[in-house]
Amino acid sequence: MPVLYIIAGPNGAGKTTASYTLLPDMLDCREFVNADEIARGLSPFNPESMAFEAGRIMLQRIEQLIDSKTTFAFETTLTTLSYSGMIERCRKKDYTIVMLFLWLSSPELAIERVRYRVTNGGHNIPEDVIRRRYRKGLKNFVALFMPLCDEWMVADNSADKPEPVAEGIKEKTPMIHNRGIWKKILEYGKEK
Repeated sequence: MPVLYIIAGPNGAGKTTASYTLLPDMLDCREFVNADEIARGLSPFNPESMAFEAGRIMLQRIEQLIDSKTTFAFETTLTTLSYSGMIERCRKKDYTIVMLFLWLSSPELAIERVRYRVTNGGHNIPEDVIRRRYRKGLKNFVALFMPLCDEWMVADNSADKPEPVAEGIKEKTPMIHNRGIWKKILEYGKEK
C-alpha cells in the first residue's frame, strides 16, 4: 500500500532538513517533491522568480506519483486548502496518509530562522507572509488536515532537537506528550 508523507509546519521550522533525514533513511521514501528545490534547480541564483513555475511542476509530479501509486512526500506550510483534494485523491488510490507537523513556539522564531537561512544562501520570505502562514497553517492543521490523516505527529522543533508534542491514529484518542504546547496548537484550530 503506498504512503503519502506530508512534512508540514511554518516557514523556518526545518521541514526540508527533516525530510532529507527522515524520508530516505527512516521511512524508505525515495520521492520527495519540493517546490523550493525545483525553483532552485530552475534558477539557482534567483529561485524566487521561479516560484509559480516550480509550484506547477510540483503539482504535475505529484499527479504522476499518485497515478502510479508510488509512495512519496512533499512539504507544505498548510496555508492552502487545495491539498485536501489531493489527499482525497490519494485516499481513493489506497494511500495511507501520514503527516509530521513541525511546530515552532512563535512567528518570531520562524522569522529568525528564515533570516538565518538567508544568511546561508537560502530563500527569503517577507515577515508578514511568515506571520500569516504561521497562524493559518496551524489553524488548517487542526481544523482540516489532522482529521484527513491516517496517522499524524506533532514535534516541537523550536530547540536543537525535535521533541514530541502529540501523535494520533485516525479515530483513536491522541497520545499527548506536552499538554501545554498541544493546548496552544488546538487554540489555533478554533480561530475564525
